[in-house]
Amino acid sequence: MIGDQPESPTLARMSWEQLARGVELPFDPELEIPELFEYPLEVPSPPAVTDVERAAHDAAVATFAAAVTPGMTIAVGAGSRGLTGRIDLLRGTIAGLRELGADPFVVPAMGSHGGATAPGQTHMLESLGMTEETLGAEIRATMDTVVVAHTAAGTPVHLDANAAAADRFLPVNRIKPHTCFKGPIESGCMKMAVVGFGKRPGAFLVHSCGPIEMRDRLLDACAALRGTGRLLGGIGSIESTVGDIVRVEGLTADDVGGPREHELTEYARTLVPALPFEEIDVLIVELGGKDISGTTIDPNVTGRFWVPGLDDLQKPRVNAIVLLDLTDVSDGNALGIGFADFIPASLANKLDFAKTYINCFTAGPAGMRRSRLPMVLPDEDACLKAALTMCGRGPDEPKRVVRIRSTLHLTSCRVSAALMP
Repeated sequence: MIGDQPESPTLARMSWEQLARGVELPFDPELEIPELFEYPLEVPSPPAVTDVERAAHDAAVATFAAAVTPGMTIAVGAGSRGLTGRIDLLRGTIAGLRELGADPFVVPAMGSHGGATAPGQTHMLESLGMTEETLGAEIRATMDTVVVAHTAAGTPVHLDANAAAADRFLPVNRIKPHTCFKGPIESGCMKMAVVGFGKRPGAFLVHSCGPIEMRDRLLDACAALRGTGRLLGGIGSIESTVGDIVRVEGLTADDVGGPREHELTEYARTLVPALPFEEIDVLIVELGGKDISGTTIDPNVTGRFWVPGLDDLQKPRVNAIVLLDLTDVSDGNALGIGFADFIPASLANKLDFAKTYINCFTAGPAGMRRSRLPMVLPDEDACLKAALTMCGRGPDEPKRVVRIRSTLHLTSCRVSAALMP
C-alpha cells in the first residue's frame, strides 16, 4: 500500500518492459570504443581422430567384449554439453554394442536441463541433431528415477528409471575440467553417470553442497553405482582447443571414477584454452550457451567461478564482462548469466526464467550468484560503452579490451592496442 492507494499491479510489469527495451545511460560524448586487432593464441594442437565413429565403435568392442552378453539391454547416455562429433560418438558406440549382441537404446542424461521435463530433454537432443534416425537407436526419455544404491554416508544414488530397467547403463561424454569444483576427476563419464543419469534429484544431491563436498559426493556416488553392477563403463572423448576430438577412450566400470579417468582428466586439463593476459578491463563474449558450457560462459576461461569455497583464477583478472547473445540450443536457459555484467536487451528477451531458475536451483550454492541478472542496455554499443565507463580505468587511460567468439574452442581473439605485444 502507498498511503491509502493499493499498489498498481502493472508496476512490476512496467519495470520489466523497461528492461526489455534497455535502459538508456548518459555516456560521455568523448567516450570511444577502442579499435581491436586480431591476436592469435598459442594453443596445443595434438592430431585429430580421423574417424570418430569408427574409433567409438572399436573402443566399445574392445572394452566391453567380456562384459556384454547377447540380448543385454544397455541405456546409452546422451548429454547436452558442447561435444564435437557427438552423433558420431553415439552412433559408433551403439554399433559396437550391437556387434557384441547387445540391445542398446539412448537416454537423455543431462540432470535438470531442458526445463527438467522429458519432452524438454528430448527437444534439447533434437536441437543438437540427436534423433532416433541420426543415432540409429530408440530414445527413451523420462524424469523419473529409482534409488539404486546409497553411499557410505547414506546419501541416496538416483538412476534414470529407463536406465534402471536396463541390464546396464553407459555414459558417453567429453572429459574436461568442471565449472563448479576442482578434483581428480571433474566433468566426464563419472559425472554423467551420477548427475546426468541421476536426473534432477541426483543432480541436486551433488550440486546442493560446496565444491569440496561436491567432489567427494561424486566419487562416493560413483563407487556406489559400481557396486550395483549396473554401470557397464564409459566412452570418453577429449577435445583439443581447436575443437578436434584427439582421444576416444573406452573405460571399464572400474575406470569410471577411477585412476584411468583421473589420467584422462589431467590430460584434458592441459588442452583448456587460456587467455594469456594478467588483467582484462573489458571482456566481450559474443555467444554463450548450454552447448558451450554448462554455465553459459566457461569460468575456466574467464577466471570467474563465483562458488563459495572455490577460488577464482589468479589470471586473467577480468573487471567487466559483456555477453552479447545466447545460442538457440540453450532455449532460453542461461545458468551463468550472472557472470556477465552487461547484456543487450535482445539477449534479455531470450531468457527463459523458468528453465534458468530450475537449472540454477539444481546447482545449489553455485547457482545463486550465477543466476543474477546483469545490467540490461539497449544494444551492443551501449553495453560496450557502459563496460568501458565502469571497468575501473579512468577516462584518459587506455582500456585493455578482449573480444572472443565464445569460451569454447578458443584459438584466437581480438584485443585493443593496450594489450598488443
